[in-house]
Formats: sequence, structure tokens, C-alpha cells
Amino acid sequence: MRAGRPVQERCRQHDTYGEDAAYRGVSMELGIIGLGKMGANMAERLRRGGHTIVGYDRNPEVSDVSSVRELVDRLQAPRAVWVMVPAGGPTHDTIHRLGEILEPGDIIVDGGNSHYVDDQKHGEELAAKGVGFLDCGVSGGVWGLQNGYALMVGGDEENVKRLMPIFETLKPEGEYGFVHSGKVGAGHFVKMVHNGVEYAMMQAFGEGWELIEASDLVTNVPETFRSWEQGTVIRSWLLDLMNRALVDDPHLEEIRGYANDSGEGRWTVKAAVDHAVPLPAITASLYARFASRQDDSPAMKVVAALRSQFGGHAVESAKGADSPGADVEPPEL
Repeated sequence: MRAGRPVQERCRQHDTYGEDAAYRGVSMELGIIGLGKMGANMAERLRRGGHTIVGYDRNPEVSDVSSVRELVDRLQAPRAVWVMVPAGGPTHDTIHRLGEILEPGDIIVDGGNSHYVDDQKHGEELAAKGVGFLDCGVSGGVWGLQNGYALMVGGDEENVKRLMPIFETLKPEGEYGFVHSGKVGAGHFVKMVHNGVEYAMMQAFGEGWELIEASDLVTNVPETFRSWEQGTVIRSWLLDLMNRALVDDPHLEEIRGYANDSGEGRWTVKAAVDHAVPLPAITASLYARFASRQDDSPAMKVVAALRSQFGGHAVESAKGADSPGADVEPPEL
């Protein structure tokens, strides 16, 4: 196996992460596994920043190498490999495979949306082999190539410093957008909470939009939301994106009210239970997504049936026609 240059020569080290200028222009070599929408754009941003990227994906049309083994062989030691594949089985299998072929002193970064509990297991398994491990929560979506990615990293400080030229290139320009959150698992823990907050914010915008749409007083709903972009306390990137959607579809008539969840909302609520921390807004936003997937809510069937039984309220039949209220006698007590 080829011997690489000492990491000190490949990446100048500084005592603080805040001295980001120290990492600008420092070229590194990085392997990236997973070249989907996020992974491919991250690889491109790093290449534009002067780094050497070797990418592997199951799709040979976008892959630089034909296997994980070839990717590792192409990198100089000490190596750094960034894993950008779906959380769960795919990430576990990829990290396990890398653990079999990497050497002591190499580093793996999990940049997917893994559960922080899995990070802790991966960190322990790799540490036993002398391989470093960092978990990195990444936010930025399809806009990251242009604007940069917010990075939340967990792991040993020494390993974080070694990868700072990579982090500095990926993050947005300026003082913020990167944090070493703590030990292994911390990066994905705070990214999990970040996504939980995102759930609640999106739900709040959605509920506000629905109420304004329902009012016959407001005649220009899209312009109302657009006016909030300046001067209001709720101005945000999410609001900007909502306004982009309203330009194309002012009343959102072309979109079905159905929303999946990535899993991180569930993990956030579970962590809240584990730590006895109340999260009513985030929890309610998660349940709202569950409700969005029901064309005919089983729970609401029960509510409708009970309202008919005790109050004679009208119910809607399964065929869609309104049925008369139930004419029932109260049960004998």
C-alpha cells in the first residue's frame, strides 16, 4: 500500500476552528461513497474548492471507480472517506465494509441522516481497529452546491481538525455554518433536533396558510406571504421557499396534501421521551404528517359515528353523499 504524506503536510493544523482562513486553499484527497442528489453536489463543491475527489456509486454512469475496494486503493494514506448513503442498513453495510479494508489512521465520515445511537456503535467498532469516525449532520438540500452546507459534526477533536479543509469548503462563506457539536453521535443528534424544529416550522406555515386561504377577507394570499419576507420576525429561508412555491401554484391546487417523514422527526420525539423533555409542537407536527397520508381517517370515522349517536349530527357516507343525522333514542341507563 502506498505511503502518503504526513497529514501535517497535507493539512495545516490550528488550535481553533474559528481561524477558517487557515484552511482555505488547503487541498485534500477525499473518497465519497454515494453520489445521489446530495453526494454529487457535495463532490462538485469540493472539486471546485480544489480538492481531489474519488467518488463511488452503484450507478456506474456517475462513479469514478468500480468498487469500494478500488476507491480505497486510489486514496493515499492516511485516507478519509465520506459516506453519503441512506441511513440504516445501507450505511451500516458500507461502514462495516470500509472497516474491513481501511487501515489504522484512516477516517470515515458518516454524512447521512443516521440515528445517533448507530453512530456510537460504529465509532466503537472502528476505534477498535484504529480507524477514526466522525458523524456529520448536513443541511442545505439541493441548494448546498451554490450556497454551502450547514455542518454539525461529532467526534474526536483531532479527527475534526484533520478534516477542516473539507468542512471549510463545504460550509457557507462566513463565520457560521459549521459546529463541532461534541463527541461521536453529537452531530447527528443536533441534526435530528434541527429536523424536528423544521417539522414544526413547516407545520406552522402550513396552518397559517390554510387559515388565511379559508378567510373571505383576504383576497391576495400569495402577496401576503411575500410581504412577510421583509421586516417580520418570522422571515426565514423556509418562508422564501414557500413563496417560490406560491409563485408557481398560488393556491397549491396542483399539490396533494401528503407528506412523508424522513424518520428524524420520530427519533426526535423518542429522544424527548427518553430525556423527559416536552416537545408538544414538534410531536404534533409529526402526527400531522401521519394524518396527511389518510384519505379516509379511521379515527375520524369513530368521531363522526359518535357525533351521530349522541347528537344526531349529519355524517358523510363512504360513497361521499351526505347522510341525514341519526334519529336515535338515548340508551337506557
